[in-house]
Amino acid sequence: MARGAGLKSGALSISPFPMQSLWMVVASLFFACMGVCIKLAAETHSVVEIVFYRSFISLVLMFGLVRLRGVSLATPNLRWQINRGVVGFVALVAYFYAITLLPLATAVTLNYTSAIFLAIYLALAGSRMTGGILAALAIGLVGVALLLKPTFNADQLFGGLVGLGSGVLAGMAYFSVRELGARGEPETRTVFYFSLVSSVGSGFWLALSDLHAVDWRSGGLLLGVAAFATAAQLAMTRAYSRGRTMMAAVLAYSTVIFSSLFGIVFWGDVLSASAWVAIGLIVLSGAAATHFSRAAPVEQD
Repeated sequence: MARGAGLKSGALSISPFPMQSLWMVVASLFFACMGVCIKLAAETHSVVEIVFYRSFISLVLMFGLVRLRGVSLATPNLRWQINRGVVGFVALVAYFYAITLLPLATAVTLNYTSAIFLAIYLALAGSRMTGGILAALAIGLVGVALLLKPTFNADQLFGGLVGLGSGVLAGMAYFSVRELGARGEPETRTVFYFSLVSSVGSGFWLALSDLHAVDWRSGGLLLGVAAFATAAQLAMTRAYSRGRTMMAAVLAYSTVIFSSLFGIVFWGDVLSASAWVAIGLIVLSGAAATHFSRAAPVEQD
């Protein structure tokens, strides 16, 4: 009876969490859809234009959500919010730029090295660097090297370095998000400030750049970028806040799978066997690093 009671109690206590974690699959699908819209919008608009429209539309949406939930915009952690916003903005620009230069699956995978670098930042901040984390980092570095090695084309190599840089910066941004969460900042406020900083930064940059006319097709794509990004953030927040963190973190890598399928369908991307192996290694290392560091990003752009 004790065993049966234990199973029943365990089932009652944990059964809702795996289902909530599945929201990460929904978020991953939306992030992949966002990537498709970015790549298509890049045919008529610059990266800075895409970043601006994505950030500004998200800012409007998040302002409405913050007001709807009655969350105050006043923050005692303004320096951390600005730091997170600036680093996240640069990471966002690098990620969007990489998508325009590389096959969608490759750019997404390089951006997802953020989990590896997050583990490094946690270790530098005082978290214990276990053998599991070291092994995960080693696997990730092998995967990155393998993914960048198949081509020696200068344009592809540059795009690969940009994509890797987006992962480095995204990991730093997620570390800031983790610190903000530990200081009691609600996710909606953090997302709002990120959108605000990104809107201001891209707005100044856009003022010095050429502005292309928006037609029905490009307008729909730009709206799609912002809408998919915002929906993905909301689904991801639910997965991390209500589901099992480690399961959600692992499911986040399904974005690579969706992006690979979209790349094949829309652009006829053909990835070599070594590239697929590299993607698998990076996904494995990111999941392992997240698990062993016992920390996971609560937000992705």
